[in-house]
Amino acid sequence: MLIAQISDTHIKGDGVLAYGHIDTSGFLSRAVDHILHLDPRPDVVLATGDLVDAGTPAEYARLRHLLVPLPMPVYLIPGNHDNRDALRATFADQPWMPREGFIQYVVDDGPLRLIAVDTLIPGKPSGRVDAERLRWLDARLGEAPAKPTAIFMHHPPFKTAIDYMDEIGLDGADAMAEVVRRHPQVERVLCGHLHRSIQARWAGTLALTAPATAHQVGLDVRPRNGLMVTLEPPGYALHLWRPDVGLVSHVANVGDFQSYRVAPPKSA
Repeated sequence: MLIAQISDTHIKGDGVLAYGHIDTSGFLSRAVDHILHLDPRPDVVLATGDLVDAGTPAEYARLRHLLVPLPMPVYLIPGNHDNRDALRATFADQPWMPREGFIQYVVDDGPLRLIAVDTLIPGKPSGRVDAERLRWLDARLGEAPAKPTAIFMHHPPFKTAIDYMDEIGLDGADAMAEVVRRHPQVERVLCGHLHRSIQARWAGTLALTAPATAHQVGLDVRPRNGLMVTLEPPGYALHLWRPDVGLVSHVANVGDFQSYRVAPPKSA
C-alpha cells in the first residue's frame, strides 16, 4: 500500500497569491502532476490540513478542481486555516465525510488502517484534542488492535524547537500520548502544519510532519525568533506499507531535477 501525503496547500482565490507572490494553486497543480507520474501510483492521498487559506466556499471549490485529476481516493482533514462547514459542504458527496461534528473517520479497506483526527479550534491557529475527540480515538483504535494503523491529523503532537510554530501547537498532546501508548499497532502519526519535514519519536511510535506543497517554514531554531517563510523546494511525503518491510516514510521534492542512471558496482 502506497500513500501520498500532501499538506498545507493554502489554496486562495483565483489569481490571489499568498504573501503577494506565492502561487499556491500552481504549486498544488505541479504536486498533483508529480504524484500522477509516480510508478507505482499511490493507492490513496491524504491531505493533512490547511487545505485553503481563508476557509471560503470559493477556495474549497478551487481546491476540489485542482484535486480532480487524482484518480485514487483523496482523504481530507481540516487545519487551522480551514472552515469545517465550508469544507463539509464542498465534499459532502464523499463517503468518508461525516455529516456533522468533527471531521473524523476511519478508512479500513487496505492493509494499513487510517484514522483521521480533527484538531481544529475555530478562529485559533493552535489545535486541540479534547476529551471527546480522544474518547473517539481510543474507541476506534480499540476496534482493531491487531491491524497496523496510521493516524493522520493537522497539528503535530510534539515540539519542534521552531518556537513560533510550537506556540501554535497542539493542546492535549500529553493526553493523546496516553491514548496512543495503549495501542501499539499505531505505526505512524502523520501531521502537517509545520511546512517542512520533521520527525520525532513520540508515545512509543513515530510522529512526523510533511513538507508543504508550496512555501516552507524556515529552519530557524533560535529561541523566539519569529516566523520565516522560505521557497525551498515544495514536496510531499510517501508512506509505503509492505508486510516484509513495515511502514517506511519518504519525502518527495516537486521539481525538475536532473537524474542519472548509474551502473551497479562490480562484484569483488
